[in-house]
Amino acid sequence: MKIHKDEIKKALSSISVAGEGQNMVDSGAIKNIVTFGNEVVVDVVLSTGALHIKKRAESDIIKTIQEKVSADAEVKVNIKIESPAPKQNPNQIKGKPIPGIQNIIAVASGKGGVGKSTVTTNLAVTLAKLGFKVGLLDADIYGPSGPTMFDVLNERPLSVTVDGKSKMKPIENYGVKMLSIGFFTKPDQAVIWRGPMAAKALNQMIFDADWGELDFLLIDLPPGTGDIHLSIMQAMPITGAVVVSTPQNVALIDAKKAVAMFQQENISVPVLGIIENMAYFTPAELPENKYYIFGKEGAKNLAEMIDVPFLGEIPLVQSIREAGDIGRPAALQEDTPISEALLEITRKSVEEVVRRNESLPPTEAIKITTMAGCSAVKKQV
Repeated sequence: MKIHKDEIKKALSSISVAGEGQNMVDSGAIKNIVTFGNEVVVDVVLSTGALHIKKRAESDIIKTIQEKVSADAEVKVNIKIESPAPKQNPNQIKGKPIPGIQNIIAVASGKGGVGKSTVTTNLAVTLAKLGFKVGLLDADIYGPSGPTMFDVLNERPLSVTVDGKSKMKPIENYGVKMLSIGFFTKPDQAVIWRGPMAAKALNQMIFDADWGELDFLLIDLPPGTGDIHLSIMQAMPITGAVVVSTPQNVALIDAKKAVAMFQQENISVPVLGIIENMAYFTPAELPENKYYIFGKEGAKNLAEMIDVPFLGEIPLVQSIREAGDIGRPAALQEDTPISEALLEITRKSVEEVVRRNESLPPTEAIKITTMAGCSAVKKQV
């Protein structure tokens, strides 16, 4: 008795692979059917190599053909495993690389007033002291503080010609190149812009600037989770994010939201870690004492709870505030407890960037260890 392929197809359209909705024929699991007399060979492709799924598929195919087509059929099932191509998310946020910039680090906080800009400034200065080429984009459109903290409040970016195109030349101080909306507004002028205007201004500072070769571009984001954050992540590929928080619960709640924003499926920016600012207060006259004014180890506990690295803590010290106010970041000091704490946090941040980049294919990110002079710094960290 001759068995026809059409009969077999019809029979197999009544069964499906375990865990899948469509029948084997419509889903494409059945790739080929060969018949010769009462012999039948069925080629099947499955997306999983699980033994029980393979056995179930083979058993169902043999049983169905013998019950619905011919009891005398001699059925052989060849199963091949092929992993499905990853689904493309139409809402995936992608940014275009900026020539010459190796790593882009977003510094965020869920809540204002936790010292995010102070931390960003000191991270940038410490990276420059370690020998890296560093840039800083002050993306806090509505409250830019970069010009004040770098003592360049009265500076204005010049226009330079690069490859026949007019570009903004970032202001440089303490070895850090910087651009901020504060350079284009008066100190007492409020920036009252809707999202699209702010995004346009940011894009100009990102892509119409002559950043040159940078190992790190730090982005000081506004507090919260909103339009500016999405615009930044749509504009450029963020290597990773650092979240700053104080130990108090009201700040930790918002810090957790900031981490959640970066971990959203359509954003997927690796969180390099959490920094605890204003961790404790030590009076100058009692250098051995620590007073946990805002709570103890709140950010550290949060990092452990949500399984992200804890990068370190910065104490509440008057000199940090004073240094920022006069435009001489505390990281410029040598061999002080503050500069040592900032150095340790910066080293841990670099370690996390190295770890993050080493886990990616070379085509997706340039490894930090390939940068000029970086191997020596890596040994330090």
